[in-house]
Amino acid sequence: MRRDWHSVCADDLADRLVLFDGVCVLCSRWVEFVIARDPSGRFRFVAIQTPLGRRLAQRFGIDAENPETNAVVSGGRAYFKLESTLVVLAELPGWRWTRAAYLLPRPARDFLYDRIARNRYRVFGRRATCLVPTPDVVRRFIADDPAARQS
Repeated sequence: MRRDWHSVCADDLADRLVLFDGVCVLCSRWVEFVIARDPSGRFRFVAIQTPLGRRLAQRFGIDAENPETNAVVSGGRAYFKLESTLVVLAELPGWRWTRAAYLLPRPARDFLYDRIARNRYRVFGRRATCLVPTPDVVRRFIADDPAARQS
């Protein structure tokens, strides 16, 4: 769908909202990685397969049936591709060093991201259903909750 993956305004959405492909094993492991390194629970997650996830995907120009990127809202903007990953990592304790990846030009970062994204199901697998959060982190997952938006 969308081909220009520069950040876009999302100032009506809560910061640290991560939109991800809930049936992708790699994407689900990314969410688990973030949860394990975010003890204060600042990040919240919405699978693209949920009603809210589909609305956000449509808003951001992401194909909900074949998502080519994840997204994160930070500082009133939505970021995509490898930049979304770097934005999240920069806020996790001990991972700020990953900002060095910004030294790679955006086309190179997008090229790397696209190679992984296009082959993620074949290499890492696909689940029949979305990631089911454990009871201790279920509050951090949003399916169709107006709390995903800033109050």
